Amino acid sequence: MPGAYRRENGADNLKTNFVSDKPSSWYAELYQRDQLTGGHVIMLGSDDASRQTALEALQAWPGGLQLGGGVTTDNAMQYLDAGASHVIVTSFVFREGRLEEQRLADLVKLVGKQRLVLDLSCRQRDGQYWVVTDRWQRFSSLMLSEATLAELAGSCDEFLVHGVDVEGMQLGIDDTLVQLLGKWSPIPVTYAGGARTLEDLERVAAAGKGRVDITVGSALDIFGGQLPYADVVAWHNKQQTVVA
Repeated sequence: MPGAYRRENGADNLKTNFVSDKPSSWYAELYQRDQLTGGHVIMLGSDDASRQTALEALQAWPGGLQLGGGVTTDNAMQYLDAGASHVIVTSFVFREGRLEEQRLADLVKLVGKQRLVLDLSCRQRDGQYWVVTDRWQRFSSLMLSEATLAELAGSCDEFLVHGVDVEGMQLGIDDTLVQLLGKWSPIPVTYAGGARTLEDLERVAAAGKGRVDITVGSALDIFGGQLPYADVVAWHNKQQTVVA
């Protein structure tokens, strides 16, 4: 997802960071070669072309990638059957800024909590972090807290949290948010937003006390950025060796 879909100043100000000349399957096969499980395939549109592109990635590496973007109880099994290890959900379980607990329960019943990732991407307001939905433009009534994460952990396998204030802009990570995730989350949690250097990856490892994973996107050279993909893979493999 390229940036925060900032529409405050009108649609004419939307910016596309990068358009690849490679098919989605190329990236899936690259991640499979390097055993980078849990990568995110995020559909930015609901048209047939977007769905087909997503399915091509999932089918290129069955069980290796997670799928998000417009996931509902009507289509979640389609993506899991196509090869997604998990489906990522946000807006479906929020309506008009409120968490719809019944919708979340229905989704858990359908796919099982072990195959569900809950996207709690958030923005800061009045010194607190609030979950945002609808392409990150609507503040929900759900504030990020230890109690919130403890309760929602019973309904998913993992949290995905974009630091929306820095996402896609390569401004550096949101250290405060990472620290809170490392302190509060009782289940695996992946942070996304602002990473641009290997030093940023180290900052996440340190701020999250080794309990927070990180996803890197627009900063990578394979997505038009300056951070060598090969260097990130080497850093990741080093972390795995240290943990082992």
